[in-house]
Amino acid sequence: MQNNIHVVIMAGGVGSRLFPLSTPERPKQFIDLLGCGETLIQLTYRRFAESCPGARFWVVTSAAYVHFIHEQLPDIPDEQILAEPVARNTAPCIAYACRKIRCKYPDAMIAVTPADAYVPDHKAFGESIREALGFAAGREAVVCVGITPTRPDTEYGYIKAPVPAAAGNVRKVDTFKEKPSREVAEGYLAEGGYYWNAGIFVWSASAIEAQLRRFAPQIAGVMDSLEPSLYTPGEEAALTELFPTCDKISIDYAVMEKSPDSYVAVVDWEWSDLGSFAAIRKVTGRDPLEGIEKK
Repeated sequence: MQNNIHVVIMAGGVGSRLFPLSTPERPKQFIDLLGCGETLIQLTYRRFAESCPGARFWVVTSAAYVHFIHEQLPDIPDEQILAEPVARNTAPCIAYACRKIRCKYPDAMIAVTPADAYVPDHKAFGESIREALGFAAGREAVVCVGITPTRPDTEYGYIKAPVPAAAGNVRKVDTFKEKPSREVAEGYLAEGGYYWNAGIFVWSASAIEAQLRRFAPQIAGVMDSLEPSLYTPGEEAALTELFPTCDKISIDYAVMEKSPDSYVAVVDWEWSDLGSFAAIRKVTGRDPLEGIEKK
């Protein structure tokens, strides 16, 4: 299955919560936030490359950031760098990437990831991603990664997936929960069976297309109109015309929360979305703004 795996890195965000460290001109995914010699998107690329040898990589980003991809991930072919003309949230972003993949690789298995997550244990990460890919293969399942919470965090959405009688890391999703108050989050931890939503997804190309057609038909329709121009000289013009007409909605709202085929791969490795100065400080042990100022 390795040669049929495709990894989509979503790298179009502006990282506004980390201003002035992260700016619209150079957002956090293109910065060495951890002081380790690699930017966050480079770390993400390497983590998946180690986990899925032979995988093809795709990056969806803003047209303004394509030059960062060329500089920081030079091995990714031009046709696999997808430049959004406008930001329309994650559902259109994912729909575009997955439709383009399916047109050329109809049997593809796809992992979708943000560009800016922190996961230090690459071995455990790889085991979890391969397990999720194996589960999703041959099923109409859409799988998200759920992090076993270590504290009642109010900055993350939660996934409720009660512990089954038989042990298993991939479980049927009960419900998705919005970012809670501290009191509610404490209740989640006390009850058990709740996980942080890491925003990492795994599915087959056919499964996500079917789910989008069922639960986000407007976006699927736009992709139908775009499809004839994919891999042609007219793709950029068609994308510029059609992509802005997509509903602006996240994949969680558009598909995951509605689908009866949503599953969660429960993991217990360390993870952070590095979405706040406190999160960066916890990982690095230093003041992130001070580090940037010194540069």
